[in-house]
Amino acid sequence: MPGEIVTVAVDLLMGQDASGPRRWRPLLEELDAQLWDPSKVVVVSDHYVPAVDAQSAEILQISRRFARDYGVTNFFDMQGISHAIMPERGLLRPGMFVAGGDSHTPTAGAFGCYAAGFGATDTTAIAITGETWTTVPETIKVQIDGVLGPQISAKDVMLWLCREMGMENSFKSVEFMGSAVAAMSMSERLVMSNMAAELGAEAGIIAVDEVTIEALKATGGDWAGAEAWVADADAHYCKTVMLDASTLVPQVAAPHAPENTDQASKFADVNVDQCYIGACVGAKLEDLQMAASVLRGRRVSPETRLLVAPATVRVTEQAAADGTLAALTAAGAILLPSGCGACAGMGAGIIAEGEVCLSTTNRNFQGRMGHKDAWVYLASPYTVAASAVTGRITDPRELLSERRDAA
Repeated sequence: MPGEIVTVAVDLLMGQDASGPRRWRPLLEELDAQLWDPSKVVVVSDHYVPAVDAQSAEILQISRRFARDYGVTNFFDMQGISHAIMPERGLLRPGMFVAGGDSHTPTAGAFGCYAAGFGATDTTAIAITGETWTTVPETIKVQIDGVLGPQISAKDVMLWLCREMGMENSFKSVEFMGSAVAAMSMSERLVMSNMAAELGAEAGIIAVDEVTIEALKATGGDWAGAEAWVADADAHYCKTVMLDASTLVPQVAAPHAPENTDQASKFADVNVDQCYIGACVGAKLEDLQMAASVLRGRRVSPETRLLVAPATVRVTEQAAADGTLAALTAAGAILLPSGCGACAGMGAGIIAEGEVCLSTTNRNFQGRMGHKDAWVYLASPYTVAASAVTGRITDPRELLSERRDAA
């Protein structure tokens, strides 16, 4: 029942270089403890990669030595961002309880998992015992029906929801459903669950269907019995939020919070110094393809710069194979390594005092991507790519209409 405090067995524990081994190891050694099950622990180096200074290099070395010394075989060193790596490598299974040392762990909810972020003390305890406690949350139903229009994506949906629902939905889970969600690819569903964190929710869940099962098959995941992980017919929801997807237009979140969202056209007078396509939420293969569809045959404005950091090295390989990277770089995009980088204010791509950045990332808190007096706006890959061309925040449908007129 909602509000009940329960002890749960953890099926998968994820830690990354910023919050995992460097926090776990001192306590494990102090307690003379081992991991409860190394096969159920995932370690990803994604925040400090590639190392830009001696401190970063030391943090990465801690992760590598931890994986070696504690027998962690699911160690992904500079292979991409944790929340993109876990679904890509077939580590998720519907019905799992996934705990992660990162606030965007709810991403895994797109696969019918209950996935939530935990602090370093809690994840250390989980690493030793394989268990944790949690309060059973109430669930908010988000019903999204209708059809998304051209160059409108799940990112636009989530920015709209941040405005409508606010960011204070703590101790709640969110279940996304409706015909528009059913029509989404797994890549787009991952956006929905990922940004449940921006709503302040504990988890963002999507029921298992054929899209889920096909994604599991494609990544080598376990899909036996997956069909069972759907809501009960008499499931109770504490609140219902509804959206007719056909009415949605491109959205942009203004500084310094995702809930500061309005129609992209309302920001047409905002000039942009940097456009960034990156992060777990905004640089999957489909995201890069969205951007490429806008950029083909066009050039990035000389008044801005476009940086692209694919979510994983496999995404880079796939985007190179299908011509997506060629389209991006031909337009003037600069390719960066896979990792959290500029999104978390680390590594290449951070911005200077007074600069404006339009980004596919999930957060735009003050100082998030660099200087505390910089300005970060959030948008979809379509909108970021269109804005890179014009040098100002631009509704991507403006460029779509240009192509139609030229034809």
